[in-house]
Amino acid sequence: MRNRFDTQLKELNDQLIEMGNEIISSINNAINALIDKNEELAKSTMEADINVDQQQKIIENLCFNMLVRQQPVARDLRVITAAMKIVTDMERIGDHAADISEMAILMGENNDINNFPNIKQMAMETIFMLNKTMEAYIEKDLTKALVVINYDDVVDELFIKSKKDIIQLILKDPDKGEEIADLLMVIKYFERIGDHATNIAEWVIYSLKGQA
Repeated sequence: MRNRFDTQLKELNDQLIEMGNEIISSINNAINALIDKNEELAKSTMEADINVDQQQKIIENLCFNMLVRQQPVARDLRVITAAMKIVTDMERIGDHAADISEMAILMGENNDINNFPNIKQMAMETIFMLNKTMEAYIEKDLTKALVVINYDDVVDELFIKSKKDIIQLILKDPDKGEEIADLLMVIKYFERIGDHATNIAEWVIYSLKGQA
């Protein structure tokens, strides 16, 4: 019975890593589509969100089966509980990758992101957080999880700076206000991705020591 349970735990771990790699790829593609004004890449990133949603269902079903059939205790239960929470945040990150891609298409050639270094920096820091979060999960590394949690302040600060940059440009050139205002949605998505990465890091800590 324990051997089967260990096999399922490994499958759960592998599925989460696969989903994590998928959302990191999606965010990278969404950012590149936004910066390069690449509509085709944006469309393919939106389509990839279907795979992320399917992965979420597979992982959730695996977790439910383990809870019902194996009746795990102590640390095993924490691992499964954390996995169910982590997969929800991962799915939301996938949604935001699709949201950013949709905004890239809507803005088209009117996209001025290259004139906003703070937004581009925010995008890069978001990717850093996601990569570090997955490293923390894969390596069961408390230190890396704490780095992610503390780093959320960096993304939040860049969000504030980026919002100020956008508002100042709208005031300076009201005729471009509607076009530039779309970037407010983009930076909000980045800020939310940072929050979800932080949530995942906290659940990694919970799975390892029972508290965030």
